[in-house]
Amino acid sequence: MKIGVNALYLLPGQVGGTEIYLRNLLAAMARIDHPHEVLTFINDETLSAPLPGECVPLGVRAASRPARILCEQMALPLACARRGIDVLLNPGFTAPLLAPCPTVTVFHDLQHKRLPQHFRWWDLPFWRLLLFQAAVSSTRLIAVSHNTKRDLLRYYPLRPAGIDVVHHGVDPAFFTLPRAPENILLCVSTLHPHKNVERLVRVFGTLHQRHPELKLVLAGIRGFATQRIEQLIAESGAASAVEITGWLQLDALRALYSRARAFVYPSTFEGFGMPVLEAMAAGVPTVCSDIPPLREVAGDTAVLFDPHDDAALLSALESVLAAPPDTAAAVERARAFTWEAAARATLAACEAAAGLIATRPSGTH
Repeated sequence: MKIGVNALYLLPGQVGGTEIYLRNLLAAMARIDHPHEVLTFINDETLSAPLPGECVPLGVRAASRPARILCEQMALPLACARRGIDVLLNPGFTAPLLAPCPTVTVFHDLQHKRLPQHFRWWDLPFWRLLLFQAAVSSTRLIAVSHNTKRDLLRYYPLRPAGIDVVHHGVDPAFFTLPRAPENILLCVSTLHPHKNVERLVRVFGTLHQRHPELKLVLAGIRGFATQRIEQLIAESGAASAVEITGWLQLDALRALYSRARAFVYPSTFEGFGMPVLEAMAAGVPTVCSDIPPLREVAGDTAVLFDPHDDAALLSALESVLAAPPDTAAAVERARAFTWEAAARATLAACEAAAGLIATRPSGTH
């Protein structure tokens, strides 16, 4: 079977976790033994940051959203037909309506439904239209967590049997990182409103008074909340102890996990929560929001707190700093999340969409 992968959405260094997901998934597909040929359709920006495997440029700049959408809806189906694609995998929420073959579309979350107030007014109609169309027209869907599957069933007229839960994996390199903890409280997150980094900065102002040696490092893309976060940092009384790194290359990010004394993830909404899994694998004591997707990832191996309560966050951080927990259980739990398992389950979903297997593939957990 010939599988096409729709990577037209990818803007290297600008789409956060969905880029990490795509690169690791394609690399794992290339490593494991399977009988299928995989061709990835890419945009112009990705030419300078190649993806694993065989790529087919479609001559569109994804920075122009109208051009990218038009290419996805018009040029991509023609390219699939010319290349003899048997099933098209769409790893970034959207899919061509008139694809000449079965389609499998990955939904990472339904933030546009759950938290529409965090979207720009001119973006929201496109999210609503394109994701609804992809959800109802795709042959099968992949949800990256059971929570995202529940949201898909809540908001769209779908059959449970048509949605496969396939968890993310974690890069094995995180398990072998040398631990050299410094006085760093690490948060790996895009600076978007739902990530709740504003609350973290406020709480850190108090925490820093009690632990003046501590430094907060915010690593991730500068998102829609960056200006407000920078203002809060300036007002926190701990501005010299807070660093915003922006997007980091993998080696630099791994080095931060190695040096972190503790990891915190205060998000109010997630589809999966990949940074929590990375921190677990690296053996970093982890504090994260008590929300369904993060409980799904961390189980009882992280210190959980109410993400809407400053006092709860402060208490959780104080407890980890005072008595760092044994991270062995977290490391062991993280080992169950592999990109090879994600790749096999994704290929099984593609096979099911193409009618090669009669039953729905099971999720990775």
